[in-house]
Amino acid sequence: MVGKNDNVGVAVSGGKDSMTLLYLLNKIFKPTKVKLTALAIDEGIKEYRDPNFKFVKDFCKKYGINLMTYSFKKEVGKTLDEIKKKDSETIPCTYCGVFRRNILNKKALELKLDKIATGHNLDDEAQAILMNQFRKNVRASVTMGPITGIEDDEKFVKRIKPLYFLTEKEVATFAFLNGIMDKFVECPNAVLGYRNAIRDWLNEFEKKYPGTKYNVVASFLSILPIVKEGYKRSENRKRIRYCIRCGSATSKEICQSCLLIERLGIKGH
Repeated sequence: MVGKNDNVGVAVSGGKDSMTLLYLLNKIFKPTKVKLTALAIDEGIKEYRDPNFKFVKDFCKKYGINLMTYSFKKEVGKTLDEIKKKDSETIPCTYCGVFRRNILNKKALELKLDKIATGHNLDDEAQAILMNQFRKNVRASVTMGPITGIEDDEKFVKRIKPLYFLTEKEVATFAFLNGIMDKFVECPNAVLGYRNAIRDWLNEFEKKYPGTKYNVVASFLSILPIVKEGYKRSENRKRIRYCIRCGSATSKEICQSCLLIERLGIKGH
């Protein structure tokens, strides 16, 4: 996942997964030539982001980790709270996910990072696999795995998931035992998302049939190479293009981030 001279960005939120990831990568790579940069994004959610941001800043200061912070307000033009007021019919997670990914990639390119490491664990991946299956989202499925993407592109920084085979419970236990688990406040919008329903359903299944989550991920990984190869050969495959507005890598003429900004009527972004 990480080369000997890589410059790696670590996406952090202040939660147990991303902070455990940052803690471990710093411990492993501090004696090496690998450079780490923590990347934190303030979505602009009242009484949620500020406490977590403080924990991230204190943590990075303690361990001497370079921290770069960004915000929806500056990069998009509105906070997520303002977006919710503007478009109350759309689930906030729709905007949040798209904007976060776009900002992370844009800033990673500016910082000349080789990889972006995220704190996704086994539970996250099992949920995402089922979500894509239920939605018949084949293209999203083929980009998944411990190392994401279908092919390399100069305008897309590859994502890696070092905690991929660890369960949420294992990560939480490690974070607690090592004193890196803050009083993390869960995003108030999480209960509105599709993922939340899948998570609850999957947890119930895991409780009744232990090993379900691991089997979902293991089964997916066993067929992923075949699915990827089939997609690459498919006539319906969406080729990488560049957004005519912002230049970001996309499968469409206009990227999803620009389309959402247009929907919100934000000028100058």
